[in-house]
Amino acid sequence: MIGESGGGPFLTRRRRGNVLTHFFMAVLGAGFALLLLLVFFSPAAGVSMPGGDAVPSPAGSAPPLAKTEQGIASRVTPGVVIINTALQYNSEAAAGTGMVLNSGGLVLTNNHVIKDSTSITATVPATGKTYTARVLGYDKTGDIALIQLQNASGLTRVPVGNSSSVKAGQTIVALGNAGGQNKITAAAGRVTGLDQTITASDEAGSTTSETLHGMIQVNADIQPGDSGGPLAGTAGVIGMDTAGSNGDASQQSVGFAIPINTALSVARQIADGKASAAVAIGYPAFLGIFTGSGSDSNPQDQAQQQEQQYGSSAAGPSCSTSNAGLSAPSAIAPVNSGALVAGTVCGSPADQAGMTGGAVITAVNGRAVGSPAQLSGILAQFHPGDTISVTWVSPAGQRTTSSIRLAAGPPQ
Repeated sequence: MIGESGGGPFLTRRRRGNVLTHFFMAVLGAGFALLLLLVFFSPAAGVSMPGGDAVPSPAGSAPPLAKTEQGIASRVTPGVVIINTALQYNSEAAAGTGMVLNSGGLVLTNNHVIKDSTSITATVPATGKTYTARVLGYDKTGDIALIQLQNASGLTRVPVGNSSSVKAGQTIVALGNAGGQNKITAAAGRVTGLDQTITASDEAGSTTSETLHGMIQVNADIQPGDSGGPLAGTAGVIGMDTAGSNGDASQQSVGFAIPINTALSVARQIADGKASAAVAIGYPAFLGIFTGSGSDSNPQDQAQQQEQQYGSSAAGPSCSTSNAGLSAPSAIAPVNSGALVAGTVCGSPADQAGMTGGAVITAVNGRAVGSPAQLSGILAQFHPGDTISVTWVSPAGQRTTSSIRLAAGPPQ
């Protein structure tokens, strides 16, 4: 259902066609997050970026590429890829769509398609070939990401149009991996609004949301799994499918797309390797712990929240490979402020340093940590390979300060 929230309609993001674990979404909806190590990642640092010239510019005034809905779909489909991701530490899998920007496998998609992923593959339906992919960078606030297919060549790119020339009423076709069915389908419609502001959230009850501006509104039936796919007009791709309503069959379809000019501008910045307050390059640094994401500074309160979500046990495992079966710690450090660790990821920097569930992190590089949210903000300032000083108190009350080298984690 479309309701009102903030500056615009509240919508479900068309992210995942095949969400495997609804409980995980409920945990996140209650305010828990994961600060994880991705053991098998190689940090993106030191890997050459493709450069902004690899990203096409919006098309100028050109004659239409196709005049019919079928013609639009046939011209665009060869440059569309199906994206599948594994979210190992979240016990989840996801599906979405991407657009090929150059023959070497540069692909544009939504950030929420690749968020939290521990592995990414992209399949080109036109050829049947599947490639592994790495994340070059992403803009969380704009919901835009750029990935690189490994060892790809000779790919067909999508024909890029120009979103600045879009008019209300014009014919469009939204293409994508609707329903996570591993095939590209098309939904026709018309542009019904421009420069729209919406608030979008993930499916399955998540309370986390984001506000997106300048969106193109259409009456095409954009489905879960279409995220990252092209919204195309007669002159080429004019937008990137991003969100849609949760209405029933009696209601008119409402979909939203990020203008292609906006998406390409961010993609060009990423390809140039230019990080900013909004744009992250490569993979983020992570410590390798499961913890809450709230601003409550009291570890006892954090423990109660974790017990409500995870349950409790007399003695949990010393480390975990995912949040499946994770339980709240039965004993916690005797301190009044900090970030309570629910558990550590096996083999992570935190695990190797001897940190366990029930520990409370109180400082990073001498800076006091007053809550899980503050810890997340502090860690976000570092990069994979950085060494930081972490102070924590064990459930037995022992205070430890250790130098820990951060690893590369899932994109955020």
